[in-house]
Amino acid sequence: MADPAFAQAPAAPALGEARPNLQTPAIALPETSGAPTPANDEEVTFSSATLDYASDDDIVTATGDVRMVRAGSRLRADKVVWNRKTGQVTANGNVAVVNPGGDKLYGDSIELTDTLKDGVIANLLLVLDDGGRLAARKGTRANGVSTLQNAAYTACRVVDSDGCPKVPVWQITALRVVHDPTKHRVSYKDARFVLFGMPILWLPTFSHPDGSGQQGNSGLLVPNLSYNRTNGLEVALPYYYKFGPNGDLTVTPHVYTAVLPALEFKYRRLTSIGAYQISGIGTQSSKLPIGAPATQDSDKAFRGYLNANGRFQFGPNWTVTAVGRVTTDRTFLRRYDITGEDRLRSTVQVERVDADSYLRIAGWAVQTLRAVGSQGQQPFALPAIDYRRRIDETLLGGHIDLQGNSLALIRTEGQDTQRAFAAAMWTRDMLTGMGQMVSFTGYARGDVYHTSDTLSTATVAYRGDKGWTTRGIAAAAADVRWPFIGTLFGGTQRITPRFQLVATPGTPNLRIPNEDARAVDLEDSNLFALNRFNGYDRWEDSSRATYGFEWNYDRPGVAIRGVIGQSYRLQARQDILSQGTGLSDRWSDYVGRVSVRYGTFLELTERFRLDKNGLKVRRNEIDATIGSRATYFTAGYLRLNRNILSSIEDLRDHEEIRVGARVKVARFWSIFGSTVVDLTGRNDDPVANTDGFEPFRHRLGILYSDDCLDLGITWKRDYFRTGDARGGNAFLLKLAFKNIGR
Repeated sequence: MADPAFAQAPAAPALGEARPNLQTPAIALPETSGAPTPANDEEVTFSSATLDYASDDDIVTATGDVRMVRAGSRLRADKVVWNRKTGQVTANGNVAVVNPGGDKLYGDSIELTDTLKDGVIANLLLVLDDGGRLAARKGTRANGVSTLQNAAYTACRVVDSDGCPKVPVWQITALRVVHDPTKHRVSYKDARFVLFGMPILWLPTFSHPDGSGQQGNSGLLVPNLSYNRTNGLEVALPYYYKFGPNGDLTVTPHVYTAVLPALEFKYRRLTSIGAYQISGIGTQSSKLPIGAPATQDSDKAFRGYLNANGRFQFGPNWTVTAVGRVTTDRTFLRRYDITGEDRLRSTVQVERVDADSYLRIAGWAVQTLRAVGSQGQQPFALPAIDYRRRIDETLLGGHIDLQGNSLALIRTEGQDTQRAFAAAMWTRDMLTGMGQMVSFTGYARGDVYHTSDTLSTATVAYRGDKGWTTRGIAAAAADVRWPFIGTLFGGTQRITPRFQLVATPGTPNLRIPNEDARAVDLEDSNLFALNRFNGYDRWEDSSRATYGFEWNYDRPGVAIRGVIGQSYRLQARQDILSQGTGLSDRWSDYVGRVSVRYGTFLELTERFRLDKNGLKVRRNEIDATIGSRATYFTAGYLRLNRNILSSIEDLRDHEEIRVGARVKVARFWSIFGSTVVDLTGRNDDPVANTDGFEPFRHRLGILYSDDCLDLGITWKRDYFRTGDARGGNAFLLKLAFKNIGR
């Protein structure tokens, strides 16, 4: 057990005396049941062992476990003298006061007004309701504002797990401290930050929120410190400004040693119908064109990024959502480590939802950040309309869903496409007397397309016929599942054979431009889908049969799931289902998934695709997590060996491994790290630029985290080079104090 004297660390040299004691004294708090409840806020009630009243002086003296209550404030002391003429209350011996907000005040002696709110206190300790605490040699309170002399503040625990006193992880000592509960701020004069018992920073004046404000308070936030090879050392000092209860603004100057400063802002607003926020960052910076050598001279220009989003509710059914994202060039976001995305999407949409229908009217645009590709080839949609309705009346025991859809894609330097269709789906689910779950589906759709500038699309299969094109689609399906349930090894297993028949006539798919159904790939999630393309522009025609098996096993703490299946088509469809998709021949490849969960300690998922001829692994995806929340290991592996044609730009074979871990080395200390390595070689993808072992990203760090402090440092290394955005080593320092900042 720690020596209690050790908890009172030596004072800062400027103060010249011992720091105030932040430990909670062994003083009983005034309970609500100790004294009678006042009839109103003006009445004062007492309870004590003895009570004397001097009528000539109008002085009340109470001794022996004195309890005093007025207007929600409660006092407890060994002795209390109340001068009713002056209104002064003097309390001595083991004094404790609790205000209506839950803050607790301790002291050796206190002189208060009879409201129990204002006064002078010696050797006080103020314990705030949120857990922060202020201690001082002397303090005064006037109109609720506490002014403390030779004081200390901390939000950390002052006792260890065994209840023994300890030095708080951090504290702030000062010549004077002022706590204003109406502003929810604590202000300091001649302040010193003490971390792990050592002074690390001196400030002549300083203030921060006390943590009790529900909506935050204006002021400086904790600075951020980082380093990377491109911009040098970076210091970011955010300032948070509050515009009343419904709005705030954070302005963050970024200062670098290798480049000019940048300025960042974020404005947030809550209205009566919704909320929105606008953020951005800008600077004057050099810019190197993509593909240019590092020795080429760069041009200085304004560079920046703007991001705005909001959501508004108009009545019970209508919602408007908007997202706008734009940047000045393709490398700015990577160079300043804002995001690693390769495209920015801006969207505006109006939605209407009720019990039986859904309507969405939207428009969107895309800005590409890829090293290759023209911005003129990026589409913007105006409008994109989707309407769905469920008809309450049943037809042949089933229900009907209607859908109308329209999309117009426009490119400044590419193919333009407009599409509209109307569809109806009838579905009936039934349960037979033998426990079989049977679903019947009927589907019909009519499409109208118009496209132009088809020759600007490089992949021929995506172009479609120029001009107007129509298409009719019809399908009928029956899906049967028959679960069998029994016991196994003290648990329950469920085996479910599944069989599906889909009948659909041939469809002129290649006459239709393909904008939204390019990345088709057979996997367990779409094995039994009516259309295994992921969009509307391609329809999987030709009748087929699909079969599969599901196996589920459950026992306390253990859950195992497994599924495998295959389909057979009456006709091969290599014109729309290219070699390597697993669907090009009559017999498809085998696909499946296996997942194992053991409590919260182990989670393992394997997704696979096996070639129908020889069972060669065409897809192997493994994700595993082992450990607890404090110490864990996670790994992921993906290999796509599908022999995809190089002319299909949206499907590429790929191999990568991802590893991450966190190890708790002490109660508050942990080490963490992760890495991603691209294992794709020329044998996997003939157009790949990798050599079979290409690191993508590394992370390694150490973190201290307890109830009042997060302190850590992270090293990361990225491997990329695009124009003036270069990977390399970077270091990030994390320092976060509870109740300092917001």
